[in-house]
Formats: sequence, C-alpha cells, structure tokens
Amino acid sequence: MKRARLIGQTTLFHGRSEIVDVVIALPDGAQTRREIVRRKAAAAVLPYDAERGVAMFVRLPRAAILLEGGADPAIEAPAGLLKDEAPEAAILREALEETGLKLRTLERVASVWASPGHSTERVHLFLAAYEAADRIAPGGGLPAEGEAIEPLEIPLSEIWRRVSEGEIEDLKTLTLCLALRLREPGLFGGARLGGAGEMKPFATPGV
Repeated sequence: MKRARLIGQTTLFHGRSEIVDVVIALPDGAQTRREIVRRKAAAAVLPYDAERGVAMFVRLPRAAILLEGGADPAIEAPAGLLKDEAPEAAILREALEETGLKLRTLERVASVWASPGHSTERVHLFLAAYEAADRIAPGGGLPAEGEAIEPLEIPLSEIWRRVSEGEIEDLKTLTLCLALRLREPGLFGGARLGGAGEMKPFATPGV
C-alpha cells in the first residue's frame, strides 16, 4: 500500500508557534503543499468531585475566539503546554496554577491530534477525581502569563445540559465531558438530565 510522505519543509515564521511550508508526495505520486502550525504538545484534565457532584473548569479570554466573533470568555478544562516534561507532570502543574487543585491521581483518556489538518499539536487528555480539601491555592494562573483565568466549579447536571445543548464549544473540553459521562454515568443521575445547576466562581479559601 502506497502512503503519503514528507519531501520538504521550510520555516516561514517562528514565534510562540512556528509556521512551516510543507511539501508532501501523495500516494498517487502527485505533490501538494500545506502551511502547518508547529506547536508543542499539551495536556488537559477534567477534575471532578463525585461526592459533591461538581467538576472544575476555568474561564478565560481567547484571542482566536475574539478574532472570529465567538462567545467569550470560554469555559474550558484546565490545560497547558508541556515544558520538556511528561504529560502527567505538566497537567499536575497546570491544574495547581490554574485552579489551585493538588491532583493526586490521573486517569488517562487519550492522546489526540487537536487539529491535524493544519497543526502538529497533540493533546494528552486526563480525568482526575478530587475532594474539596485538595484545593490548596486560589489558582488563576501565573500573573506573568497574563491569562486572566477564573476557576469555576460547575455542577455535573449543568455540564451535561451544556453538552446536550451544544454550549461546550472547546473540543478538548467536550471530549473530556463525554469521557467522564461514559466512564462514570452514575455521577450524572440518569440517561436524561434536566435542570441547570448554578454556576459560580470558586471562592478563595478562607474568604
């Protein structure tokens, strides 16, 4: 079986991401060019508290969504780029920075290509059970990174309502919500869910 193969690449731009002009040979021998965004791998996690029936998300502005006129700020699962480290180490660090949660056990879901039509970014997806006592810091991200992150605990019933009504627009977050529902259906109280829970910012400990 003939396969496509890479025959050339030229870097067009190098910044936080890299844009590469790629030439590939298709299985029939024809050549084609593509502009590819080369990015580091990332990791994302959906932390959930089974006892209280909630999950932890973050809300933050996204330049790409603003550019396209989408709903902003976005609600997402905590995530971040790998920094020459294992995905597990990266997401434990990012969860603490963004949400203040010290996660202890990770459950791997998948490692997926975020958008293989134009990007090299691979995202490692995890679920993680937590308890209220695991929140040891306020979260919000690192001030130097300027992300304006707001941690949010959202009831699982509200999560599934948002999924069912197409309100979860971030792909990694949607995938993790579906994975949690598939693996832990009892947390959602039945096959069909109604009634939205109240979404509220996660209060700083001691306040």
